[in-house]
Amino acid sequence: MPTYAYACTQCGHRFDAVQSFSDAALTQCPECGGALRKQYGTVGVTFNGSGFYRTDSRSSTSGAAAGAGASTSTSSKSEAKSSPASSGS
Repeated sequence: MPTYAYACTQCGHRFDAVQSFSDAALTQCPECGGALRKQYGTVGVTFNGSGFYRTDSRSSTSGAAAGAGASTSTSSKSEAKSSPASSGS
């Protein structure tokens, strides 16, 4: 159940109330009987997982470039291996 912060508009009394989503908002101050106002603060949000950062989309692009570079280096190594063997015969 969420916790809501309230402040009285007349006496300035501030307090928190734990209420269900279906409960009606509080309207009367428990100290002076004045009107209450619901307070809104900052919400802590965390983004977990992939896809939230600009660099996440670049990993697949850099991986493809590294894969292409790896295939060229492998083919040049195989050619280097075959040349000494053919020259020795």
